[in-house]
Amino acid sequence: MSEVWIYSLASVFLVSLISFIGIWTLFVKTHHLKKILIYIVSFAAGALLGGAFLHLLPEIIEEAGFTLQISYMILFGIVLFFSLEKIIHWHHYHMPFGGHHEHPFAFMNLIGDGFHNFLDGLIIGATYLVDIQAGIAVTMAVALHEIPQEISDFGVLLHGGFSKSKALMFNFLSALLAVVGAVVALTLSNYVENIQFYIVPIAIGGFIYIAGSDLIPELHKEFGRKKAFFELVTLILGIIVMAALLLLE
Repeated sequence: MSEVWIYSLASVFLVSLISFIGIWTLFVKTHHLKKILIYIVSFAAGALLGGAFLHLLPEIIEEAGFTLQISYMILFGIVLFFSLEKIIHWHHYHMPFGGHHEHPFAFMNLIGDGFHNFLDGLIIGATYLVDIQAGIAVTMAVALHEIPQEISDFGVLLHGGFSKSKALMFNFLSALLAVVGAVVALTLSNYVENIQFYIVPIAIGGFIYIAGSDLIPELHKEFGRKKAFFELVTLILGIIVMAALLLLE
């Protein structure tokens, strides 16, 4: 098995394990959880933007040049993630707890989250095809984004009537679709020449969309100078962490 396969599969499996973080929310009071989550969200937004602009974009330009096709694919990525969110109704960072029966919306959330995880795996696998270090950076960005999302998904499943154990199991099975995505990306690379040149720009668009449309708006929902300052600091820290990874190359 090549180095790319090893790094890719290890990365997506570790990202999948984040699905178990939901159980932690049961031991934390809701108001404390919200205080912690908002800074994870701002850090993740910075990491996604840093991953897109400091790792993915420079790598793809170095490999393929900054062509009009790259721009089109980035725009396609933004439109794709916008469309998926509209169609599947991803509801990030809302944490309703409770419920007694398994409702259809819980299964719809699983389907939407599963497809999202598949795309994450596709992106991680394609990025490792470009560069190992870029793959590590993207894995970190995806993992940070997954923390608040998985907490949200766990809450949705509980609210939809799932037991704690069943919610954890189904959430993990959904997360494992990231492994499938990575396998698909790496396998297709044997049949589609330079497939990473198509997937990575779409990932850039997706990262920009998620940070700008899903994460950053969450930071504007509550006001307060102190909170705003620390949100700004953690957002910048997310970018700095991605920049620091460049030193390891």
